[in-house]
Amino acid sequence: MPVPADLPQLVARALAEDIGSGDLTAALIPAERLGVASVITRETAIVCGIPYAAAVFAAIDARVRLDWHVAEGDAVTANQSLLSLQGSARALLTGERTALNFLQTLSGTATAVHSYVAFFEGTQCRLLDTRKTIPGLRTAQKYAVRVGGGHNHRMGLFDGILIKENHIMAAGSIAAAVAAARHGAGRNVAVEVEVENLDELSQAIAAGADIAMLDEFPLPAMREAVAVNAAAPQPLKLEASGGITDANIREIARTGVDFISVGSITKHVRALDLSMRFDLQDSQALHA
Repeated sequence: MPVPADLPQLVARALAEDIGSGDLTAALIPAERLGVASVITRETAIVCGIPYAAAVFAAIDARVRLDWHVAEGDAVTANQSLLSLQGSARALLTGERTALNFLQTLSGTATAVHSYVAFFEGTQCRLLDTRKTIPGLRTAQKYAVRVGGGHNHRMGLFDGILIKENHIMAAGSIAAAVAAARHGAGRNVAVEVEVENLDELSQAIAAGADIAMLDEFPLPAMREAVAVNAAAPQPLKLEASGGITDANIREIARTGVDFISVGSITKHVRALDLSMRFDLQDSQALHA
């Protein structure tokens, strides 16, 4: 799976944030000292972030050797080894936290996504992410969503139109907002309208939107919305959003909506519990 184009810049910013003018603690270690290390997971997860972690050590010292025991997207269990490293002790210790930050955060995101995707089995519905991401990590987290088996909604405000309640109020009506979108960037991108009831859904259909976001619809109303939309001359794609939990997502997917968007998969991400174990090794053994 292609990694985001901004990976080098993101890694560079993360290293600058952590190292600054230099790693004062690593400087206490003789420059010639070599070390080995291993990274293990303390819990079951979906691995994500290998390209980011690799880029961290490559930026610090290209001579550091990384031997991955897993691949991106692999399912792992507690106490499984993910990675072995060899190289300068300074480089290993300097890069440890930044590399683990990427691995644990992106693996946590991919794991959360994977747990939700399992509820979609046997349906045509797809899981979408949102813009509720950690500032500065949007492209990385949306990459993790794909690794976990989910799909991306718009990346930002620049590549999709989502007309929400405040936009409708400012424009005057759903019809006026959609018309304005069609005369602007909406000619080239999908126009989505957030609706809060069946009347607003009918307005979105009549206005010629492409997608309707069913915001906080109870299950009976959602089923009715699917039926109303299916009977329209030009049906829209339907996205369910708001109040989605692992307790109701399966039933929502079975209503016939096309998408379900869940902000918690990136907003409430819990970092994977990882550990890096370090040891020293003489140079002859290291390069044998």
